[in-house]
Parts: sequence; C-alpha cells; structure tokens
Amino acid sequence: MRILLVEDDAMIGEAVSVALKDAAYAVDWVRDGATANNVLQDGEHQAVLLDLGLPGRDGLEVLRRLRRAGNTVAVVVITARDGVDDRIKGLDFGADDYLVKPFDLNELLARLRAIIRRQGGQAAPVLSNGTVTLDPASHEARCGDVVELLSAREFALLHALLLRPGAILTRDELEERIYGWNEEVESNVIDVLIHGVRRKLGAAIIKNVRGAGWMVDKPT
Repeated sequence: MRILLVEDDAMIGEAVSVALKDAAYAVDWVRDGATANNVLQDGEHQAVLLDLGLPGRDGLEVLRRLRRAGNTVAVVVITARDGVDDRIKGLDFGADDYLVKPFDLNELLARLRAIIRRQGGQAAPVLSNGTVTLDPASHEARCGDVVELLSAREFALLHALLLRPGAILTRDELEERIYGWNEEVESNVIDVLIHGVRRKLGAAIIKNVRGAGWMVDKPT
C-alpha cells in the first residue's frame, strides 16, 4: 500500500514515516503543497496524510484541487487546526478523516486501516477471499487451521493482492505498493516474498499467471 505523507514539520514527518514503514506501508514524503499537488496527479498513491499549514500552498487548497479533479484517493487530514469550523471545512472539502495534532500514532494507523477498508468496499476489519484471511492490525494471515505472522513486506504483498481478488498484478505494480521513492528495489524481491507466503500458507494461495503477474482467487 503506497501512502503519500504531506508534512513540513521534520520531527512529525520522520515519526509518522517510520510508523508507516513499520506497519508495512510504502511511504513517500513531501513537505510543501505545490509538490503534493504535482505528485497527486500521477495517481500512484492509495492514501494521503495531509497537513494543512503547508508552505507554498495550503493543504485545504491541495484537497480542494484534488477533489475538483475527480481524484477519489483516501485523504486523512493531520493538523494542529482544532477548531470545529476547521474540522467541518476539512471534511466538506473532501477529507475522509480529520485528526488533530498531537495524535497517537497507533490511532492514526487504525484510522488509516479503516479508510482503506472502506475504499476497498470492505466493512470487516480483516481482508478475506474465502480461502485466506489477513488481519491488517496484527499482520496475521489465516488459511484453514494455519495461522502465520507475516513479515512487513510479505504482508504488504498479500494485502495488495487481497484488495483486488481476481485481478492480476504485475511485478511493477506489486513493487510500487511495497517500496517508496527512496528505497532500493531488491532483485527478485517479489519472487522471494511470494515464496515466503506460499511456504507459510500453502502453494495455492497466490497464483502465477505466466507472462502477466500474480493473483489471488475471487471469493467463492
């Protein structure tokens, strides 16, 4: 899952970035509104954490432009603006959630998981295609009677596939969901991660579509 963090405070940005990476998200961090506006046109990210008091262009203006362009990416506002009118404006401009600083990082992660579930049409706190179940909060995967704790990148890979059961994801698409801009993509990492998930949960969990990519089955 690829997250864009838009935050100009170095201390807050570093803390949030580390927490997101520890939770198996690929994180790209920008520090001003103009850069955020340009980056969001590419459609690479599945969610945005957006500060409002940004240099160059205010976060509300970034949000307004994003929604006017028809971009439906999930947006969580993270800001020191704690007035009721500020919250109403942020939500009315198109934010999916609004979190006031200082906030607990675990609460931020929980809110992000909830929004990602809704974006994917999921109501339950876990992802499942009827064969394998994945818990985003604990990173545990269950297949039949087998329960395994996945590594951060194993989780990120299986999470990406379970968000779109029945869809084939290419190597590039999976790498985009696992690595941020400044992270070096390791050689054959997708093959290694798929092997690890299959070893833990069974060879039939992830299917290889020769010449195209990988998928998990649709719910039956």
